[in-house]
Amino acid sequence: MALLKGLFSLMVLILIVLSVLFVDFVYKTFSLPQRDVKADAIVVLTGGRGRVEEGIKLYRAGQGKLLFLIGVDPLVKKHELYQGAGAENVYLEKTSRNTLENAIYARDMIMKHKVSSIKLITSRYHMKRSTILFRNALPKDVAIYPHPVDSSNLKEEWWNHKGSFKLLFSEFYKYCILRLFFLFAPGELRPIPITN
Repeated sequence: MALLKGLFSLMVLILIVLSVLFVDFVYKTFSLPQRDVKADAIVVLTGGRGRVEEGIKLYRAGQGKLLFLIGVDPLVKKHELYQGAGAENVYLEKTSRNTLENAIYARDMIMKHKVSSIKLITSRYHMKRSTILFRNALPKDVAIYPHPVDSSNLKEEWWNHKGSFKLLFSEFYKYCILRLFFLFAPGELRPIPITN
């Protein structure tokens, strides 16, 4: 009987800790501001509505010297997404299909162009997971400025909206898995330095 009570107490404690961590995750998701800061490159993860438009707007406003559109459909041509001045510094990455691949393929472009700071654009709910992947994929000296984009499928009153709750909890779960992974394998995604 004492063992059952102990297990029950442990389960309750775990649920309380997870609830607190989830609420903290949600609070930080909604409170992350868009910072007015210039970077060497604007990196857009193209999987959600409004992301590409926001990246182009910031690029045209001079907030980045380069614009990297990551995870673009292989059939899409550059002129379908971007036309006009500065097109020569707009690059499309068409191989990656998920956030992990986004970070790895974007890293290759960032390093090729000797970028030392990026403005990372993705949906607000997706930002914490994207940031941790990019932070662990890029060299430590590359500055990352998160720039979340609000989307219609995420409501601020998430506790009253089933879709928002599911979306946030799914992201929280994936984020926790990544935190745990990088706790035991920090810098696992970083490139191996070449020494001569």
